[in-house]
Amino acid sequence: MPRALWLIIIGMIINVTGSSFLWPLNTIYIHDHLGKSLSVAGLVLMLNAGATVIGNLFGGTLFDKIGGYKSIIAGVAVTLVAIIGLVFYHGWPHYVILLTIVGFGSGIIVPSMFALAGSVWPEGGRKAFNAVYIAQNMGVAIGSALAGFVASYSFDYIFIANAIMYVLFFFLALLGYRGLHAEKAGQSSILEQSKVVKNRSKLNALLILSIGYLLCWVAYVQWQATISSYTQDIGISLKQYSLLWTINGGLIVLAQPVTNLVVKIIAKSLKKQIIIGILIFIFSFIVVSNASSFQGFLVAMVILTIGEMFVWPAVPTIANDLAPKGREGFYQGIVNSTATGGRMIGPLLGGILVDLYGMSVLFTVLALLLVVSIFTTIIYDRKIKHKQEEIVISA
Repeated sequence: MPRALWLIIIGMIINVTGSSFLWPLNTIYIHDHLGKSLSVAGLVLMLNAGATVIGNLFGGTLFDKIGGYKSIIAGVAVTLVAIIGLVFYHGWPHYVILLTIVGFGSGIIVPSMFALAGSVWPEGGRKAFNAVYIAQNMGVAIGSALAGFVASYSFDYIFIANAIMYVLFFFLALLGYRGLHAEKAGQSSILEQSKVVKNRSKLNALLILSIGYLLCWVAYVQWQATISSYTQDIGISLKQYSLLWTINGGLIVLAQPVTNLVVKIIAKSLKKQIIIGILIFIFSFIVVSNASSFQGFLVAMVILTIGEMFVWPAVPTIANDLAPKGREGFYQGIVNSTATGGRMIGPLLGGILVDLYGMSVLFTVLALLLVVSIFTTIIYDRKIKHKQEEIVISA
């Protein structure tokens, strides 16, 4: 891997380590410390995720216009200001306002990081995106491991630790990313642009795939929302819950060689890779629906982690493959905003279902949503293949 990608990887680890002090504990903090219902907690997380969606789209477009360095610096600066605010003001309603600003700032960062990774190592293909994905999960493992420990002393320390990590990330980006030069894709000719406008098959394919991606995230985010609160209700400690996310991040890093081998043997296409991952997701929710102890949740988390190792890196790789020259940032923005949309809808939907009907109904609904996501994955590229067949026949 080129040096530039290593700098992106280090930055992503620091970025996600900082955010992982906060996001696994958001629902617990809002529900247990601020005294709000799960539905209210879901609404707060929805506002955060909604701001992140806007940040994702803005960040992807910003990358295409002004480059990765300036767009990442802008995102980190906005996030850092809000996080410093959280250190001093984390009561109600300040927490909601500042958490929403954090969502917007962090939303700018992620698509810019992914687009930059694909640009500085275009010949790496899925390897570049997989490396950034592993970096994300190293951050999850480190941050969530420390979060439970720090929170057991005081939630105030969580906000301080988060701020320290973002200060480090800001200076790394400021001093290290200025010298990163993505390969210039260049602007397409007027003829090429007209072809892109005339044939929207690839963009439509990405949007169809993104529907299934969103539904996967609606299910996945329940571990940070309803399931996190449920574990507290049945007597699983905060440290044990944080340990689940440490195992999640650690397993992704350590099991990557095995996963790569399995992907090469079984899932020879990105589509098959995603479908297998979604089927594993469904199995993990069957397991967690029957869990009543820490060991049961641990098994479910391990299964869930295997599923995400198939799905999460594959979607941005497909987006990069589909993107026209000079629009890589915008396509990564779509993918990241879709994921964030799932994180936005998931907590509110889950909170309402649990408050009204209970956990068993929630798990049934999640299984149905994942079945729909398999269908969208199967059909997303049909029009592209049809266009290619038309070209071959006309030729």
